[in-house]
Amino acid sequence: MKTSPMEHSAPKAYRSGVVAVIGPPNAGKSTLLNRYLEQKIAIVTPLPQTTRNRILGIVTGADYQMIMLDTPGLHKAKEMINQEMVRIAMDTLGEADLVLFLADAQAVHALAGDKKRLEKRYAEFTRYFSKIQCPAILALNKVDQLAKEELLPMMDRFTNLHPFCTVVPISALEGDGTDTLLQTLVEHLPVGPQYYPDDIPTDATERFIVAELIREKIFLRTRQEIPYSTAVLIDSFKENPQGGPVVIHATILVERGSQKGIIIGKQGKMLGEIREAAIKEIEKLLCCKAQLKLWIKVKKKWTSNEQILRELGM
Repeated sequence: MKTSPMEHSAPKAYRSGVVAVIGPPNAGKSTLLNRYLEQKIAIVTPLPQTTRNRILGIVTGADYQMIMLDTPGLHKAKEMINQEMVRIAMDTLGEADLVLFLADAQAVHALAGDKKRLEKRYAEFTRYFSKIQCPAILALNKVDQLAKEELLPMMDRFTNLHPFCTVVPISALEGDGTDTLLQTLVEHLPVGPQYYPDDIPTDATERFIVAELIREKIFLRTRQEIPYSTAVLIDSFKENPQGGPVVIHATILVERGSQKGIIIGKQGKMLGEIREAAIKEIEKLLCCKAQLKLWIKVKKKWTSNEQILRELGM
């Protein structure tokens, strides 16, 4: 009896590997990761340098598992904390099977009228590209804000800077092009096993994500130097075996007394807003009620304190 060609076809190879997601600050790396995971594990704000730690997200499909490492934005670093952020991002390249370089197309286009600054920007990208030792894909983000005739010259310029496997225009926020990018990433992953169960989206602990959610609310509600001078430490995280609310105690670190006053706000209003906004996100994460107790501690020059940076996982 004759068999059909379908009966002879080999099963599709399972692909898996580590994808290092790198790029300048505020390019949309965390937004893209959250979209692929269909849940929030990486905080997102309009301010640059929001992400401080390397965050691992696990994207699993029928025939692939992509371990995405969301890294802090690459930038010129002076303070110890910023130097650690850049080191974390660059060290991640050594673990990668594939690099996804995410660039903000709108930010690059905004420099189009200033040739000197534009050339400097491309030179910064080249410095990052020189560290890449594995295949790399370029995603130009926020292209929904550009006309097609403006995008094509930019794509050509980037491909002249580094031998990318391909360039994919996307909008991480709107979802445009993200399915194409995902398919492209999977196609460039090596053949390999499944490393994590299907229902594991990240290796980050709930304590870590909760601390990040609190920090996000500080970023969104304060201005100037306040967000960058704050950190959040989880002091205790107690689940109620009878099904009551999870009780979380957290400390917000600041560098000066004046910053403490700003976060507390008049009659405690600012701190109350931060707490309420954070609780909504925390309850969504934990799928249960939560109580959040916040304290603020002044710790001068904590951003240069190695012990505190270690406590923060840096």
